[in-house]
Amino acid sequence: KMLALTSLSPRPARPSPSPATPPHRRPPPPCGRIRPTSAVSTAASDGGGAADDYHSTIRSLNSHGRRHVPRKSLGQNYMLNARVNEELVAAAGVEEGDVVLEIGPGTGSLTAALLAAGATVVAVEKDKHMATLVRDRFGSTEQLKVIEEDITKFHVHSHFLPILEEKSRGTKKYAKVVSNLPFNVSTEVVKQILPMGDVFSVMVLMLQDEAALRLANASIQTPEYRPINVFVNFYSEPEYKFKVERANFFPQPTVDGGVIRFKIKDAGEYPPVSSNKSFFSMVNSAFNGKRKMLRKSLQHLYSSADIEAALTNIGLPPTVSSPSVHPSSLAH
Repeated sequence: KMLALTSLSPRPARPSPSPATPPHRRPPPPCGRIRPTSAVSTAASDGGGAADDYHSTIRSLNSHGRRHVPRKSLGQNYMLNARVNEELVAAAGVEEGDVVLEIGPGTGSLTAALLAAGATVVAVEKDKHMATLVRDRFGSTEQLKVIEEDITKFHVHSHFLPILEEKSRGTKKYAKVVSNLPFNVSTEVVKQILPMGDVFSVMVLMLQDEAALRLANASIQTPEYRPINVFVNFYSEPEYKFKVERANFFPQPTVDGGVIRFKIKDAGEYPPVSSNKSFFSMVNSAFNGKRKMLRKSLQHLYSSADIEAALTNIGLPPTVSSPSVHPSSLAH
């Protein structure tokens, strides 16, 4: 039996019955913003339980005989609107047979939508209690693997390459990333995943709305354009999708959420770099050394001869200053 989703309020009303609709068949929202709604049915048609609304979220957090208080240190704000999860799945184009990395599954609301779309989900959860909750919610299924680990220490290749090879059937197959991401690890995750064009083709994340807008829309030579924008545009094509109002989360954060889609470039689409860490260090140094000659800004990373050779290779004089050249031009 499926239950309708109710909006978040201090004293939520009891949900009423409503028929379920598969997430990949639901039409897109009428505008670029999602508000709390009382007319959206759940995506959890896979046996994942009742609707992911206020009531079911509280029941989940209080299961296993103890009250679980969302941890601010882990950025735990749980999604209450099933429609948002469905739109995340749709934005990533998740289809039957896809392999998806979900970071921080929480109570499993997005997990349910991914499984209902036919994906095999690898859910990485740092919180032991929440990892147990997701395992118990969905039971034993080959479609879901829950790994209790910090995503920033997670070895993506060792977990995903065997799965992709098994499902490839002779053709190259890529995984996807779909996540209501804890806001406090957003930059680390972006820097970790985007260079993995050999594993992932698409990443769709829920971030703070301001951060999502800045990553997708910041223009070069504006104050909003920062080192992370160089990194993002070097490895992907970002696109802002829609805004999600803060009332869709529990506990309610102080900012709205925003969904961004990264079309991740294949490793062959950008010049090789010695390492992502050194690349990001180079970009940071170039930004911090504005109005200084690039060879001075980067001298702690590379020799003057290497810097001058790279500048000559792209047709610039050795005395060029940082604002005059896009740092990614030197990556090769």
